[in-house]
Amino acid sequence: MSSFTELLLVEQLPNGFWKIERDLVYFVGEEGSEDKITVSAGFISDFFSIPFPATMFLPKSEKGNAAAVLHDFLFSILGEVKTPYNNIKRTRAQCDKIFLESMKVLGVNWFKRWIMYRAVRMGGGFIWNKHARKLKNNVE
Repeated sequence: MSSFTELLLVEQLPNGFWKIERDLVYFVGEEGSEDKITVSAGFISDFFSIPFPATMFLPKSEKGNAAAVLHDFLFSILGEVKTPYNNIKRTRAQCDKIFLESMKVLGVNWFKRWIMYRAVRMGGGFIWNKHARKLKNNVE
């Protein structure tokens, strides 16, 4: 089974965002797999950037926060994880599936997982495209 290697350690910022205090490592598919995603210390997340109705099912203080940070990170890099050994480019749908998988790893119940997954599937395109425009503008 997939796994996080450490508990999420964050600092709340005055603007409502959260700064990751130490690297957050997630193994996709199974623990110890070569498909490893590392969210570096210093990354800023808002945990769950979803519409209000969905936040009623999984508030920001819930155990799914590490999954939300992982998903925010994947969106911020448009799913492209680069390591010295490989370069994996994921689609938005694949990033959303990792979000679903990681919530299960964290013990989020199936109903909350499904609500959150459906919320990112329905509303995540706007955020993904926003990051794509930002990265494109930084390159030009």
